Amino acid sequence: FVTGEGFCCTFLYLYEISVCAGDLFNTPNMREVTGQEAAASFSAGSYLARFLSRRDMSMILDYHNQVRAQVSPPAANMEYMVWDERLARAAEAWAARCLWDHGPPELMKYMGQNLFIHSGRSSSVINMVKSWHQEKQHYSFPHPRECNPRCPSKCSGSVCSHYTQMVWASSSRLGCALSPCTNVRVWGSTLRHAVLLVCNYAFKGNWQGEVPYKVGQPCSACPPAYGGGCSNNMCFAGLKSNHIS
Repeated sequence: FVTGEGFCCTFLYLYEISVCAGDLFNTPNMREVTGQEAAASFSAGSYLARFLSRRDMSMILDYHNQVRAQVSPPAANMEYMVWDERLARAAEAWAARCLWDHGPPELMKYMGQNLFIHSGRSSSVINMVKSWHQEKQHYSFPHPRECNPRCPSKCSGSVCSHYTQMVWASSSRLGCALSPCTNVRVWGSTLRHAVLLVCNYAFKGNWQGEVPYKVGQPCSACPPAYGGGCSNNMCFAGLKSNHIS
């Protein structure tokens, strides 16, 4: 499930895989941020930053929650997404290797992963993430009668799995990292002076034969652990922290 596109001197590549999230992330060290930190754009000065800034993290996380809150058809069990430091550290370690591949292998059985690599003129981190959301235009949510019991994959484009990972209801934890790469081999070609974005997700997403979420009135089918909490159409646990420290 891969696709590649070139725009003038700017090369854009997308590739994604999602697998089961296991016991490694059952008790996360997670921190929540809100839209207050997401107002500023990704500056040219941070374009080659080794690490995402707190503002960048906030933008990425808030954009995911915006997308999750506004899914159509509406979701009955969409969980509010929070930042997970362990996922972010794993993403940072992998991004620093500048490999156009998923990994590390020993962790891929525990998490989903979206990759984005960019070479050429400066691009904002939010535009990198938005490219995954743009796959929504090619995705059709299966009707319940089409699931007997497995649901078909209804993607009219070359790939929709970046988008479905973003809105997978139980993928409530996110950690991302950005790394500059002098040279990266991508499908037989070499990208120079590239930037690699890695986002890790837990729990599992993109299960074959399943849909991203249950359709229904928002928060009407939240997991019991949320205790009936609901915020902005998402199951919400009432976390007190709202900043990445």
